[in-house]
Amino acid sequence: MLEYTGMDLGHLSAGIGAGVALIGGGLGLGKIAASANEGIARQPEAAAQIRGNTIIIAAMLEVATLFGIVVTFLVGTAKG
Repeated sequence: MLEYTGMDLGHLSAGIGAGVALIGGGLGLGKIAASANEGIARQPEAAAQIRGNTIIIAAMLEVATLFGIVVTFLVGTAKG
């Protein structure tokens, strides 16, 4: 028979939540990079401004992704 291993739904949901946050962040970064490259290809003279804005937006996306991962781990390790 199956034995209880101590893993409950909180741990499972934390793992799923962290995975979804990483997938969402990766898709978002891919979209940002594609749009930036397309914008630079259309207007090469604006490359510096597009590059700067892209870095700022990518950093904000990374922070949001990291926040999502931290929250899922906190929820998954909460005793209750």
